[in-house]
Amino acid sequence: MELTGREDIDVPIDQAFEMLTDVEVYERAALRRGAEVTRQDSLAKAGVGAKWDIAFEFRGKPREMQLEIISFDSPNEIGMQAKLQGLETDIKVELVALSRTKTRIQFWSGMRAKSLSARLLLQSLKLARGNLNTRLSKRLAALREDLQDRYSRMS
Repeated sequence: MELTGREDIDVPIDQAFEMLTDVEVYERAALRRGAEVTRQDSLAKAGVGAKWDIAFEFRGKPREMQLEIISFDSPNEIGMQAKLQGLETDIKVELVALSRTKTRIQFWSGMRAKSLSARLLLQSLKLARGNLNTRLSKRLAALREDLQDRYSRMS
C-alpha cells in the first residue's frame, strides 16, 4: 500500500533539508507523546546508518518499531525504512527547489506485510485509505507551518 503527499513551503531548500534532518527535534516530540526513543548508532549527525528503536502504545497495545536512514542525498532526498511487527515500510522524503525561497516537500510511503497479522493490519489500513490520506495531508500542512516558523525565527 502506498501513501503520498506534497506541500510547498516558503523556505530555501538548504535550510528546509537542514531542519528536516534535525532528528533531535523529532526525538523530543516523540518523547513528549509518551514514546521511548533509543538511538542505536554513534553518528554525530543524521545520515545513512542512523538507527532508532521506538517503543510506544497504539490502540491499547505496546508496539516496537525500528527506524533506519537508508539513503541521504543532501539537500534533495532522505530515505528511511521502518519495521513494525511484521510490517515493513519504505519512506522517501524528497525536496525540490521551486525558487530560491520556495521548496516542495514530496512524501512517499510504501508498506509491505511480512506476517499474517501484518497482512490483516495492512488490509484494514487499505480500507481506511481516505482517512489516512486526510491525516497525512494535515500532518504535512503542520510540518509546513513548523518549518516556516522555525525558519522565520532563524532569519
